[in-house]
Amino acid sequence: MDPRVEQFMAQIIAKNANENEFHQAVQEVAESLIPYIEENPKYKHAKVLERIAEPERVILFRVPWLDDKGEIQINKGYRIEMNSAIGPYKGGLRFHPTVNLSILKFLAFEQVLKNSLTTLPMGGGKGGSDFDPKGKSDNEVMRFCQSFMTELCKHIGANTDIPAGDIGVGGREIGYMFGQYKRIRNEFVGVLTGKGIQYGGSVIRPEATGYGAVYFAEEMLKTRGDSFKGKVVTVSGSGNVAQYATEKVNELGGKVVTVSDSAGFIHDPNGIDSEKLAYIMELKNIKRGRIKEYADQYGCEYYEGKRPWEIKCDVALPCATQNELNEEEAKVLVANGCFVISEGANMPSTPEAVEVYIENKILYGPGKAANAGGVAVSGLEMSQNSLRLSWTREEVDQRLHQIMKDIHATCEKFGKDSSGFINYVNGANIGGFVKVAEAMLAQGAV
Repeated sequence: MDPRVEQFMAQIIAKNANENEFHQAVQEVAESLIPYIEENPKYKHAKVLERIAEPERVILFRVPWLDDKGEIQINKGYRIEMNSAIGPYKGGLRFHPTVNLSILKFLAFEQVLKNSLTTLPMGGGKGGSDFDPKGKSDNEVMRFCQSFMTELCKHIGANTDIPAGDIGVGGREIGYMFGQYKRIRNEFVGVLTGKGIQYGGSVIRPEATGYGAVYFAEEMLKTRGDSFKGKVVTVSGSGNVAQYATEKVNELGGKVVTVSDSAGFIHDPNGIDSEKLAYIMELKNIKRGRIKEYADQYGCEYYEGKRPWEIKCDVALPCATQNELNEEEAKVLVANGCFVISEGANMPSTPEAVEVYIENKILYGPGKAANAGGVAVSGLEMSQNSLRLSWTREEVDQRLHQIMKDIHATCEKFGKDSSGFINYVNGANIGGFVKVAEAMLAQGAV
């Protein structure tokens, strides 16, 4: 490790003990940025990176709620307001048992750079709870969401902090939280994104992260004069991002052969066409079943307790969760001929896996660039709410496509080396940093 990075990370680790995911996210960014900052001393003198790595505000609160048996349950609630230099805090809420301060700080830190890359005026934030919606009734989820928002509503607003959905937080949860915010604050404003179309939501928002990851991969393929036509694609996850990534790959002429959930993955060599995708959507979104049922339905192989990275492919789209793809799996992917990886999830590749991608000079789109489509359309939803109007599906999709092209162009500008190879990690980190850093310098150091 560069001694300058080592010294910087020693300070971060000392101030943020036992926050491994946060350390990982900061180190990945620091490795790109510190050499760049050394060449641009104004950022070093103002300690911009040190300031970006420290949240502006951390809110931690208790969430008591009543289950269907009449018993009181208690969860933790969080909101990390990371950076507001270029706009109000913007980032999702995650409801999952693994949620803790480290995971939310890593996500909020990534969100600052991701939001900057979208070209939209949004700062970075993240939040959530260790509440698990799985296995809960609609009434239990509603009571939890109402209790959660009763506290959170004191800290958010249409011009302050605009949360969205993330893992465990879909349209149902957003609806319950929006209703509670409106009830308490007596105002109908775009304080949450990912809302239903009937009450201020945007078309394409559910599709946006998956579509965006595929659009980004398409731009990477174009740099080698290639396209999705005829490509075999492995996808992890089977939720919102994986579903719509699969849909867009199909539209562009590729063939998705895997999806997964926390119990295992299915391999369908014939490809997951629109009819099979509709089955997955009903299974996961309505029945809330397990992906193994797909294998029973369509007579394909199911691999229990495994991830899909051993399957031969041209393109891999990790769309499940953080650190789901390790060094060994990355080596298997590359050995099997995979030459494009576009991350639909946040930080799904371990640092060692990323090293494998860079060493082999494959086309690798890191999450903060490749999955920025979701927050980009959240930003477009904010704009529509402010204007009190709705854009058509075609308008929003066109704007999303253009934003992903612009993000790719930024990564190319800051990431291309003298040999012509585009290091998208450096490109995304430096490109996202410069805009935030300039805004922070303009607004003063303290």
